[in-house]
Amino acid sequence: MSIVTCRSHLSRGVPQLLKVRSAETLFNYVGGQMGDWRITNVVNHSGAGLRPASHISIANGPLSRIPVGTSWVLRGVVNNTRYVTREDRCDGAICQTKAFSDEMPCAALIAIRKSDAWWNLTRSDRRDIVEERSRRITDGFALFPAIARRFQYSRDLGEPFDFVTWFEYDPSDVSIFDELVNVLRTSEEWNYVEREIEFRLLRDSKR
Repeated sequence: MSIVTCRSHLSRGVPQLLKVRSAETLFNYVGGQMGDWRITNVVNHSGAGLRPASHISIANGPLSRIPVGTSWVLRGVVNNTRYVTREDRCDGAICQTKAFSDEMPCAALIAIRKSDAWWNLTRSDRRDIVEERSRRITDGFALFPAIARRFQYSRDLGEPFDFVTWFEYDPSDVSIFDELVNVLRTSEEWNYVEREIEFRLLRDSKR
């Protein structure tokens, strides 16, 4: 279980990363009793869960303080191309990812940690599993025109999860999102996932 309880933890690892990446690439997902997004369902697919929270708020850049009533904070730095080749980056399926919009009422937050067996593989072996065998990038991105996606790396920050991904979509595209996560979870890559928690959310209309 990962619970942020002190300010020092909020900044651990951030200054070093921000030397090479702007503060705008750092995102904090704050679980607590208030926020722009109301949690409607939580599924612990594997491993330990997190403390109960009713809402999630998103803060861009380093946090200066923890909001009152915070249960946990998940952090990550945007880097969408770690396992993507130059040819992949030019592929239309990736370029057509839907833009974020205040009009999209549905969201999901998925945090995962992979096993030591995954990180003991060479970079080329990991990419081979991600792309050539699991086809995560090709098959997954083919569904993204209906879904806004922000993928963040957390491992370099010393977080309990390796990756945090935020999705937004319209209610009519729930089935497309379900298909996307099913594609990922049936891939070879997911054999290396040892901890995964998924939040489904709705934009809080009261705020």
